[in-house]
Amino acid sequence: MSTIKNLPNWHTVNIQPHYTGKLKKLEELSRNIWWSWNNEATELFKYINNKNSISNCIDPNSMLKSISQERFEELQKDSQFLKKFEKVFGDFETYINTPYDKNLPSIAYFSMEYGMTNILKIYSGGLGVLAGDYLKQASDSGYDMTAIGLFYRQGYFKQIISQSGNQDEVYESQRFMDSPAELLKDKNGDAVTVSVEMEGRKVYAQIWELKVGRIKLFLLDTDRNDNSDEDKVITYRLYGGDNENRLRQEMILGIGGVKTLNLLGIQKDIYHLNEGHAAFTVFERLKCLMKSQKLSFNEALEVVRASNLFTTHTPVPAGHDAFPESLMMQYMGDYPNKLGVSWKKFINLGKENHENEDEKFSMSVLAANTSQEINSVSKLHGEVSRKVIFNNMWPGYFPEELHIGYVTNGVHYSTWTSKHWQEILKNDKGEIDFTKIYQISTEEIWDIRKKQKTQLYNYINNIIDSVRVSRNENPKDVIKIKNTFSKNALTIGFARRFATYKRGNLLFTDLDRLNKIVNNPDFPVQFIFAGKAHPKDGGGKGIIKQIVEISKRPEFIGKILFLEDYNMSLAKELVKGVDVWLNTPTRPLEASGTSGMKAVMNGVLNFSVLDGWWVEGYKEKGGWALSQQNTYKNKELQNEYDAEQIYRKLETEIIPLYYNRDRDGIPDDWILYIKKCISEIAPEFTSERMINDYRDRYYLKLKTRYLKIADNDFEKAKEIAAWKENIESEWKKIKTEEFDVSAITNVSLIPGQTYKGGIKLNINGLNSEDVAAEMVISESTASGELTITDIINLEKETVEGSSVYYLFYFTPSKPGSINYAFRIYPKHSMLAHRQDCAVVRWL
Repeated sequence: MSTIKNLPNWHTVNIQPHYTGKLKKLEELSRNIWWSWNNEATELFKYINNKNSISNCIDPNSMLKSISQERFEELQKDSQFLKKFEKVFGDFETYINTPYDKNLPSIAYFSMEYGMTNILKIYSGGLGVLAGDYLKQASDSGYDMTAIGLFYRQGYFKQIISQSGNQDEVYESQRFMDSPAELLKDKNGDAVTVSVEMEGRKVYAQIWELKVGRIKLFLLDTDRNDNSDEDKVITYRLYGGDNENRLRQEMILGIGGVKTLNLLGIQKDIYHLNEGHAAFTVFERLKCLMKSQKLSFNEALEVVRASNLFTTHTPVPAGHDAFPESLMMQYMGDYPNKLGVSWKKFINLGKENHENEDEKFSMSVLAANTSQEINSVSKLHGEVSRKVIFNNMWPGYFPEELHIGYVTNGVHYSTWTSKHWQEILKNDKGEIDFTKIYQISTEEIWDIRKKQKTQLYNYINNIIDSVRVSRNENPKDVIKIKNTFSKNALTIGFARRFATYKRGNLLFTDLDRLNKIVNNPDFPVQFIFAGKAHPKDGGGKGIIKQIVEISKRPEFIGKILFLEDYNMSLAKELVKGVDVWLNTPTRPLEASGTSGMKAVMNGVLNFSVLDGWWVEGYKEKGGWALSQQNTYKNKELQNEYDAEQIYRKLETEIIPLYYNRDRDGIPDDWILYIKKCISEIAPEFTSERMINDYRDRYYLKLKTRYLKIADNDFEKAKEIAAWKENIESEWKKIKTEEFDVSAITNVSLIPGQTYKGGIKLNINGLNSEDVAAEMVISESTASGELTITDIINLEKETVEGSSVYYLFYFTPSKPGSINYAFRIYPKHSMLAHRQDCAVVRWL
C-alpha cells in the first residue's frame, strides 16, 4: 500500500498593528530613536508594554508589533496614558519641527559604526558610541547634518564566556524590517540603490534611513539578490572578514556614501570623516567635481581638501587600516584613469614615503593628505598623533609644528545620565546647571547614589540567575555569588574593550594583597569587570580568561565578577551604579576614552592613569590619578609599580574615604568628592561642549575657506592649484648664494644683545613674495631630542632679479647652549597652514 503524503501547504500573511485615533502617531514616535534619550518617551513605551523591566533596553518598534489589539483598545480608554502620550508626542513634534540653525555649517558625517541604542547592533565599542552620541548632540544643537554608515546584518558579535573563561563569539542576524530604520523605495516600490565598481563588476547597496532626532542616518546594505553571494556578505559583520573585505566595506562606505548623498540631492558644506575608514569619499567627490565643474584633478583636490575634516582616534600605528598596493590595484586600478592622473600620483596619496614601493596604502594618510584640518580626540592624543602617528608625513617640520589639533571627546548627557541627576540638576529654565549640586543636601545626593546602586545590584542579580544557570554552573557557586555580592560594599567597575594595552589584569598582580582588600570584614570591596576582546586578539582573550578563573577561586567568589557581553545596555547600568570607575591603560595609548566621562555624569568617581581625557579631567579631590609619566622603562617593572600604587591608594585613600560615615551612615567627605566631580569635571566632557569645540575650531573656519575656494566658479581653487604646481616644479631650483652668520659664529653671545645677519637666495624665476625664510632656534631635551624654542622670520631686504637677500635679527634671551638653522618655505595668502604646501627646505 503506497503512502500518501498529507502535508500542510503553509502561506505567510503579515499582520500589522491596527492603530486608531491618536495612537496612530505611536509608529512615528517609535521609528525615531529620539525616544532613546528622552526619559518620558522611554517610560511611555514601558507603560504600553505593561512591564517594569529591570533592563534599560527597550525596542518600541518591535514591541508595538507584538502588543495585542485588546491592549491597544485598553490604552485608548486609559486617561493616564493618553495624558502622558499627548505630552511626549507634543514634545517630540516641537523638537522635530524646530528649524536648523542657519548660522551653522551643514555637515556630511561618515563613520564605520554607530552606537545609539542596543537594539541596533551596528557598533563595537567606543568609536561607534562616540559617533552615536555625536549625531544625537548634532540634532539637539540644531545642525543640518546627514550621516552615512553601513547596516550590518549580523553586526558585532555577542560574547559568550564559557565555564573555563574562554570567550566565544556568536553572530546573530538582525531583522532589519523590525528595526526603526526604513528601506528607501522608489515610486514602484523597489529599493533605492547605489552601485560601487569592484574588480570590473558592480556591487549594489540598498539604503536604509534611520531618524536620529532631526538627523538622518543613511545605512548601506549589500545583502541583495542582485549581488553575488560573495558581495552580499560585504556588510554582514562589522569589521568582519579579512583585509580584502575591509577594503570592500570602506569602498561601500566612502564611495557608496557619496553616491547616496548625490542620488538624494543632498549637498553639504563640510565632510567630516570619523576615522580613516571613510577616506575613499575623496575619490568619488574628486570624480564628481571634475565632471560637473570641469575642474582638473589638482583644482578639484583643493575643493575637497577645503571642505574635509579628518578625526583620528587611534594612538597606535598598527591600528590604522592599510592595504597592499597590489590589492589597491586589484580594486581601484581604474581610478587613476577616471581622475586623469598617474598610478603613482594616485597611490602616493596614501603613502608617507613616496619612494617606498613596499609601503602599504594607508587610509589615515589618505585622509590626512586630503583634509584641510585634522584633529585628535584629546590634548594628549594630539601630541601622540604629531609625534608618533603622522610625524613622517611632512618632512622638514617638527612634530609640534604640524596642523593636527584636538577636540576632546564628550558624551551625550541625556543618553548616559540617570534621570535622578537630570531632574535634580535642572534650573528654572529647564537647563542642566552642574553647579546646582552644591545646593543639594548630602542626604539627597547619597539617596540618589543608593538608588542607582540598588538598580545595578538588581540588574546583576538578574544576570547571575539567567547566564550562570544557562551555563550549568555549580549551584553552590551561584548561590554564594548572590549571597556575597552586596549593594552596600564599595563597588569598583572596570568595563571597556579588552586590548592588552588597557591592562585589564593589572589589579591581579598581587592576589594575596587583593584578597585582603576585598575580604576586609569591616570595609568590603567588590570589583565588576566587563568587556569584549577582538576575535583575533589572543592577548585580550587571555586576560578575560585569567579574570574569570580568578573570580572562581573561593576567596574571590562574589567579590570579583566578570559580566559577559558588554554592550550599551550593560554600560548604562555600570556607569550609574558603581562607586568608582577604574582605568589602567599603558601610557600614552588611551586616545581619549569616554566610559569614565559617563561615570562622572552620574557622580561616580574616577580612579585612572593620567592618560587620554583624564589628563584634562582630573581634579584633586574629585577623583584619583596615577602619574602621567612612566617611572620605569621596563614594562613589567612599570606594571608592578602601577599595581602597587593602585593597592596603596585603595587602602589608604579610597576605602577609608568611602567608609568614613557620620551618625546617619552618610559619607560626607565622599559626597564632597562627588560634588566637585559633578560641578567641575562633568561640564567639560559633554557632547555639547565637544560639538561647540568642533564648531569654533574647525567647522566655521572650514566653511569660510570652502566658500572662498568655491566662489566665482572656483576661481581660488584654480589659482591655488596653479600656484602649487608652479612651486613644486620650481622649488628644487632654488639655490643658496650667500650665508652671512659671522656675527653669531665662533663667538660667545650675550643675552639681551641683538645680532644681525642674513642669507642670499637665487629663487630662479619664482616670485619673491612666494618664498619666505626663517631662522629656527632649538634646544636639546634631557632625552637628547631637539625641540623648537623660537622661530625668527627673516625680512626681505633686497630683490635683484632672481636674487633675494633675507635679513635676520637675533636676540638671545638667556645663557645656555642653543642650535640654529635656516629654513625656506612657500608662502601664499590662501594657504590654510604650512603643511598645505609642504615643500619646505632646510638650508
